[in-house]
Amino acid sequence: MLVKSRTRSTEMQFYLALGARMTLLEQEKQYLWNMEKGYEGECMFDVMTEKMDGDHLVVNDLLLKHNNTTFQIDSLIITPRNAYLFEVKNFEGDYIYDASSDHMYFKSHSKPVEITNPLTQLNRCNSLLRQLLNNYGFNIPILASVVFINSEFTLYQSPPDKPFIHPTQINRYLKGLQTDASFKLNSMHASLAEKLTSLHIADSPFKNLPEYSYDQVRKGLVCASCVSLSVFVEGRSARCVRCQSVETLEEVVLRHVGEFRMLFPDRKITTSGIFDWCGMGVTEKVIRRILDKHFSIQGGRRWSYYV
Repeated sequence: MLVKSRTRSTEMQFYLALGARMTLLEQEKQYLWNMEKGYEGECMFDVMTEKMDGDHLVVNDLLLKHNNTTFQIDSLIITPRNAYLFEVKNFEGDYIYDASSDHMYFKSHSKPVEITNPLTQLNRCNSLLRQLLNNYGFNIPILASVVFINSEFTLYQSPPDKPFIHPTQINRYLKGLQTDASFKLNSMHASLAEKLTSLHIADSPFKNLPEYSYDQVRKGLVCASCVSLSVFVEGRSARCVRCQSVETLEEVVLRHVGEFRMLFPDRKITTSGIFDWCGMGVTEKVIRRILDKHFSIQGGRRWSYYV
């Protein structure tokens, strides 16, 4: 059973919104690409865990803190006997593992390039999670693994004694977690999942955002699917001319209000302000109707705004 689903981080939402409305620096584009690639891989793993049978709880996308140290859990599967911790990597291409040094390299065309060994992050996360659970009185074994989710990934010289799960092994591994019917989850397992969810830090303290201003960003309607400024109003709907996805005008306006509040929390939400933010693509009359429906109006006449 899914206890906590996965969502895009606030930082990633900032970057996607800004990437659609301004030209990011090359290093910022690469940073966004890495976030999108990682999120895509985690979602691919979610699809596979959703197909699991048996008694289990799935807690995804946790940001936790223990002893003033913050750590992230990609996926945690709680079964009657164990908790399975997964670090999901969406690496693509050929890699080499040097067992003598525990270093990992990407096989580029010129020469191997060392990357951070994912076991380093996994071991750190495993240790902090174990300490946190003990602190709250939960005594359950934790089995930690790195999942290489991309089917185009190959790791040469992969040590069999390392907790690596390769693309061709994932389905078989997850089937192995499906316990005998005689083992059942109990209140302890439910309390564990509930406690971890309650401890989740919704807004990461590590946001590394580009510099931007209101006058610097382009105005207009951004597509929710392909994140492009390619949305045009058609009657009571809005269609993206790039990917052809369709939303109602209410969905579009509310989404852009949310984006506006995220990027410019100090600016008041007004009909004229949202009209400008949407690139005048939706009439002020429609915007006012939607704001009146979903928000409370404050102030009087000329100085009114919504909260």
